[in-house]
Amino acid sequence: MAGYDDFIELCRQRFSSADMVKVEQALAMAVESGGQERRYNGDPMAFHAVGCARIVAEELSLGVVSVVAALLHDAVRVGYMSLEQVDRAFGGQCRETLEGLVRISAVESKPDKEQIEHFKELIVNYSTNPRIILIKLADRLEVMRSLGHFPDHKRARKSWESLHIYSQLAHKLGLYKLKSELEDLSLRYMEPESYAHISDRLEQTASERDTFIAAFTAPIRRAMDAAGITYSIKGRTKSVYSIWRKMRKQHIPFEEVYDVFAIRIVIDCEPEKEKALCWHTYSMVTDFYKPNPDRMRDWISIPKSNGYESLHATVVTDDGKWVEVQIRTRRMDDIAERGGAAHWRYKGVEGNASGSEEWLSHLRQTLEALRNQEDIINFNEQPAPGNAEIFVFTPTGDLRKLPGGATLLDFAYDIHSGLGNTCVGGKVNHRNVSIREVLHNGDLVEVMTVKAQKPKADWLSFVVTSKARSRIKAYLREEEASRARLGREELERKTKNWKIALSLDEITNVLVKHYKLKTVIELYGMIADERIVSGDIKEVLVRYMAGENVTRHTEERGAPKVRTSDKGSDCLIISENLRDVEYKLGKCCSPIYGDDIFAFVTVHGGITVHRKDCRNGEVLCRRFPYRVLEAAWSDVRSGDSLFSAQVTLVCDDLMGLEHAVRQELKSLGIALRGMKMEYGDGMVTMQLTVEVRSVAMLDSVIHKLQPIKGVRRVSR
Repeated sequence: MAGYDDFIELCRQRFSSADMVKVEQALAMAVESGGQERRYNGDPMAFHAVGCARIVAEELSLGVVSVVAALLHDAVRVGYMSLEQVDRAFGGQCRETLEGLVRISAVESKPDKEQIEHFKELIVNYSTNPRIILIKLADRLEVMRSLGHFPDHKRARKSWESLHIYSQLAHKLGLYKLKSELEDLSLRYMEPESYAHISDRLEQTASERDTFIAAFTAPIRRAMDAAGITYSIKGRTKSVYSIWRKMRKQHIPFEEVYDVFAIRIVIDCEPEKEKALCWHTYSMVTDFYKPNPDRMRDWISIPKSNGYESLHATVVTDDGKWVEVQIRTRRMDDIAERGGAAHWRYKGVEGNASGSEEWLSHLRQTLEALRNQEDIINFNEQPAPGNAEIFVFTPTGDLRKLPGGATLLDFAYDIHSGLGNTCVGGKVNHRNVSIREVLHNGDLVEVMTVKAQKPKADWLSFVVTSKARSRIKAYLREEEASRARLGREELERKTKNWKIALSLDEITNVLVKHYKLKTVIELYGMIADERIVSGDIKEVLVRYMAGENVTRHTEERGAPKVRTSDKGSDCLIISENLRDVEYKLGKCCSPIYGDDIFAFVTVHGGITVHRKDCRNGEVLCRRFPYRVLEAAWSDVRSGDSLFSAQVTLVCDDLMGLEHAVRQELKSLGIALRGMKMEYGDGMVTMQLTVEVRSVAMLDSVIHKLQPIKGVRRVSR
């Protein structure tokens, strides 16, 4: 294809004839979809896609799927092609990759420290396929190489993003060459005067550095030649950005940056001799120059987490000049320069395609580790405990980070306590939802409030963030304290009118024992809520003053009314039309219609329904048998009531497994309200929250999920 011959020739050197058919087809689509549109310098729009694909193939050494996705990412993003067309023409892997790229491109970052941290984490989360983040880095690098043709406001924004987001991601993934280029290009447009000054000074001092390097390395070369070591020595000048950052941090001019360059010694040897020869070379360097032990870095014995290996030593010459010496092998140098893709060529993997797949597999583990870390900007090595995180958008475009399984109410409290306290529902992606709606990555969330709304105790059963729980509990405590004050004032007034000759402490002690309460606060609250009748209180106190035993043995206070079953025994009938009893379903066991159940009377007089095989329920029955009621489901149901149920899948960690599970649930018409995934030892545990109408429906779900490839065990 005219104008793209160099790119086609590059791909022919890397891919088979069958793969080249796909590359040429994708290139034709990219050129056609660009039409007559031009870049800022007048070049066809397809030049960007081809430039991105060239970086993917040549500098990142990725396979044909990645090259095709790089060629088509603009066409799909602007709507010239659909994901369905991509799927039909190039397969599911290419579609998945493009889907992630489009989602990332749709998000606009904001120049705010907290938002930038969230944006980096969002990129990692959207990179369900490792190709996504690599192609995005290639895309940004091509843009930065062409940034001189962009308008000023575009240059400023993209430079800032490249420096604070993409270069840091490249660093974590071991793409040091790409990272340094992004940093230098960003500085060129963000600080043009500083960039020009440092570049000019580096050029002016080049001959002086060359002379010094030749003199410094001469004795080292003689010693290594005598030892019969095959090697190369070169001077590596620091990047412009690194020098600028040191000048700014230490408030020094260019002339006082002592480590403008480093000496790199690269050894050719067999893998089994690498460590010994590197240390032997280090000993030869220190024969001529005195080392600084505080600046010794051994990344050969213990490589960095991203695979970087090298010995770094700082030595001083006789005339007091400090020099950094880097000692590594050819294999180590290739990995340091080209990133993880080079690593797999030294593992015995034959062919570029296989090597890139090995690298992607390794990179996937790195991305999974990043998803489980609290602070991606610090790139801590230890995974943080807890669930995976999700990122959702406010109507103004801000990103908010929440734990997996977070609801609309959690989001409201994350914005502001007042917003959470008055939340009555909202919209997710412009769809009306309740406060219980579970949120997912990338959702656009809007909160609706009503001033009369107040937090309720049952909200604690579905919120997952500590902030929401603490705010709800704080409000409930305040309400309880307010009710307690009212109850105390009512009790004092009544007993004074009744002329009860007892102290308040003695009165409350008698009543707490009589009603089998735990605290005086609970007593005051029940009085304020009129759950204890004034006449009953007076009767108890009069009998106590007369010397009678007023402790209740058989009647539990505040017990709810129950309906009588056909068998004649007291049995609470759980029905969607039950209005005279406040009850909720136990969160510990999530009973659903058809389960064997019992009811437990709580300290506040409400009822919690548990499954009979619930472990927590067994403890409650053993410790508080007087609070347990028989319960059964009503035989009359509308058929529309839904119950939340948890299903756990233990599976092999296979690509596409999550999609297969979602498709199976969709085919059954089952609503998926939450999904949490935990990885370890090649396995993944999926915890699903689904909505069903009965035990029979849940059994059907379990039966359908079990045969999915990779699923080892399904349980409730």
